[in-house]
Amino acid sequence: MRKITQENLKNAFAGESQANMRYLIFAEKAEEEGFPNIAKLFRAIAYAEQVHATNHYNVLGMIRNSAENLQAAIDGETYEVNEMYPAYNAVAKLQDEKGAQRTTEWALQAEKIHAGMYQKAKQAVENGKDIPSSDIYICKVCGYTIEGEAPERCPICGASKEKFKKF
Repeated sequence: MRKITQENLKNAFAGESQANMRYLIFAEKAEEEGFPNIAKLFRAIAYAEQVHATNHYNVLGMIRNSAENLQAAIDGETYEVNEMYPAYNAVAKLQDEKGAQRTTEWALQAEKIHAGMYQKAKQAVENGKDIPSSDIYICKVCGYTIEGEAPERCPICGASKEKFKKF
């Protein structure tokens, strides 16, 4: 693939991915405000954006086997933990941006957990196995992730057990 086309598809993937996430966030807000049909519209179009992003990613050759996809996820999470969030948090501290300090620190702590979970999953795949089935709980406030049961209080942000979403 020629370089300009490749860069265009990467940019299109990023734009479609951001639109997908933005529309899902907007759908949650519409639900909170009592507009279920608007929420449905946002979710439907978010899915269309996901289809577009998936098509671009596929043409770029970025969808591989599960072990390689898990390694890509590990690499991404590790980058966020070791480089991205520490740098973003340092700038937020320098600029005395309390909200940005909080959200980057919360994300940093959660990403550490995600990297470990992906590493365990990759080891299972390399041994020809799936990971054991268990509930996964995500804190809706900070993204803390745990397998098994939600804690009474989130160890990262202190949110109550009721603030966890079960997967």
